Amino acid sequence: MTDKAIARARAEGGTGVMTIAGAVSKSFTLVLVAALSAGYTWYQIVQVPDRNLTGIIFGGAIAALVMVIATTFRPTWARITAPIYAVLEGIALGGISFIYNAQYKGIPIIAVGLTFGVALAMLALYATRIIKVTDRLRSIIYSAIGGIFLFYMITIVLSFFHVQIPSVFGFGWVGLLVSTAIVVVAAMNLLLNFDMIERTAGNAPQQVEWYAAFGMLVSLVWLYLELLRWASIVFGGRRR
Repeated sequence: MTDKAIARARAEGGTGVMTIAGAVSKSFTLVLVAALSAGYTWYQIVQVPDRNLTGIIFGGAIAALVMVIATTFRPTWARITAPIYAVLEGIALGGISFIYNAQYKGIPIIAVGLTFGVALAMLALYATRIIKVTDRLRSIIYSAIGGIFLFYMITIVLSFFHVQIPSVFGFGWVGLLVSTAIVVVAAMNLLLNFDMIERTAGNAPQQVEWYAAFGMLVSLVWLYLELLRWASIVFGGRRR
């Protein structure tokens, strides 16, 4: 969620007024849809073990990315694109979680628990104003996210040339420190979602609730994926 996107949504107009309760209920709806999609995908993989997991994961992820791009440029489409994104992302998450579980038994359950635990902790820190979202904090978080995104892009490009950075993505101390740092940034990113919802409620069309819920789901998905890797480093050795 960005101020520019919210401004575009306001410019397009709409009926009703956005509320915090509306954004929260739609966020729960999208999370539930994604969870059901992931669970169904996992079930289908178990039923047919020789399914093409790579195709399932990349197909779902790429299609979900298309929904992200579309929603970013047209926030008012979120009431349609957000549920579709939840289904597609759920398909990808189901495949990814199945692979992790095959290698490290029970790790996805741990990651799910940690995701909701971290999300509730960040909500408590935000609600009690122990952490205040200031312009400076926003800049720091956005800069950190940009740095992580650039890092991911570089590693993807290098992978095309069969160049890897084993220590960064490995299971040693360097890998754990990098993973922990990214988890912290992903958790802090939730503060931006909470702040945007609070600042936008009451002065934006009701349809923006779907855009807010979409942004929340994207943040939770990122946090879950990072915690999945973090948990595999911390607990994976005992669960092979």
